[in-house]
Order: sequence, then structure tokens, then C-alpha cells
Amino acid sequence: MSEVLRLEHVSKSFGSKEVLKDINFSVNSGEIIGYIGSNGAGKSTTIKLILGLIDDYQGNVLVFGENIKGQYEYKRRIGYVPEASDMYDNLTAYEYLGFIGMLYGIKEEKAVAKGREMMGVFGIDEAIYGRIHTFSKGMRQKLSIITGMLHNPDILFLDEPLGGIDANSVLVFKEIMKNLKEEGKTIFYSSHILEVVEKLSDRILLINEGKIVIDGTMADVMSKQSDTSLESIFNDVTGFHDHEALARKFTDAFMN
Repeated sequence: MSEVLRLEHVSKSFGSKEVLKDINFSVNSGEIIGYIGSNGAGKSTTIKLILGLIDDYQGNVLVFGENIKGQYEYKRRIGYVPEASDMYDNLTAYEYLGFIGMLYGIKEEKAVAKGREMMGVFGIDEAIYGRIHTFSKGMRQKLSIITGMLHNPDILFLDEPLGGIDANSVLVFKEIMKNLKEEGKTIFYSSHILEVVEKLSDRILLINEGKIVIDGTMADVMSKQSDTSLESIFNDVTGFHDHEALARKFTDAFMN
């Protein structure tokens, strides 16, 4: 496997708040990386930085062996599915697929045909002529997944990609991830749904307060920790142990 991504001593601050603190890791082709952390830990900032959406940082980010600062061509080989995608809501899905295809040099006819087939897998192909502003949250997210993959990227960045998606489609999505791995694609998966991360990922990166505190395969992580689940390890590392007490407090308030 060849290396496709490397971060070297990467730090990023917003004002006086240091969000990323000397981040170092590398990723090989064909890996599924589970990138986890609590809210505000630096997950989304890391992804946006790799995507070139943030360029004011310290350190080096290398994608396909090249430093990305001032580079744009590498973006044609990566895909991005955000938690909530900004779309042209007045366009139909047909028009939007054609537009995204154009951005990547794909002819409209091919982009729409490919997109329609992918929409069919998620059960929304009949909505291809519907305007996006009429779509439910789940339909929008499915379209976001499709357009993020439309150009056959070598690296796929997923930032909470399953919001609003029905259970059957989540199962399909998991199988798609496995298939993409078999095809040699690299997947960088950030999510709060730890059960999905645990089942899908070859390797776990856990970021806490801007620092990578765990980097290893699930087997490595489990062998080094006394806990038996990723959720328990996450709680131990982040210092969050109040979930049972808070749940009881909520239940008591609800029942009174």
C-alpha cells in the first residue's frame, strides 16, 4: 500500500484558541480511518484543512506525496461528504448532478446517468426531477453522498455522513464502504456514531483537545486498553464518565 496522506506537525489556532496541536499521522491507500473525538476536538478543522478550505496553519499537509499549499489539482482526486451540504436548492437533482459533473470534467449525460443509478440504490431516483428544496433531510444527505463520489475519487472524506438517513440505507452505505476499500479507495471517516466507526474502520485516530491521543488498529487499541468497546475507550480518554448520572437526572425530571 502506498501513502496517500500525511500530516506533519500541523497546528491551527482561531484567535487565541489552539484547535490543532502538533498533529502527526499518515494514511495509506485502501485504509478506512475512523477519526473520532468529542465536539470541538478538532475533527472538522482537520478535514477542512486537508481539503484546502483552511490554508492558514502551521506544519505540512501532503496529499499523494505533494504539499497542498497553493495546489488545487489534487482536489480532483478527493471527495467530500459533509454533515450538512450547501446545495443549489432551486436546482433539480438532475441539474445538480450535471453541474457537479461539469466541475470535474464529466459530460452531463454521463454524470446524470451515473447519478440516477446511484440514486436508485438509495431509493430516491424517482425524485431526480424534483427541486432540492423539496427534499427531506435524508434525501439531501443521500444526494450529498452521491455527488461526493460522482467523480470516482481516490480519497473520500466523510464528516458525519449518515445524518437523517434511514436504517436500510445505512446498511447499504456500510457495504459501499467495504466495496470501495476492496477497490483500493481510501476513506477518512469522522463520526459520533462509534458503533459504525468501530465496525467499519481498519484504524482509529482519536483526537482530544487538539491532540491525537490514540492511533492504531482496533486490535491494537483494544489490547492496550482495559475496556472492551470503542465507546468505553472514548469515554476514558476524553474523561467523560457522567453519562449514566445525566441520563438518570433527565429521566427523573421527565417522570416527575
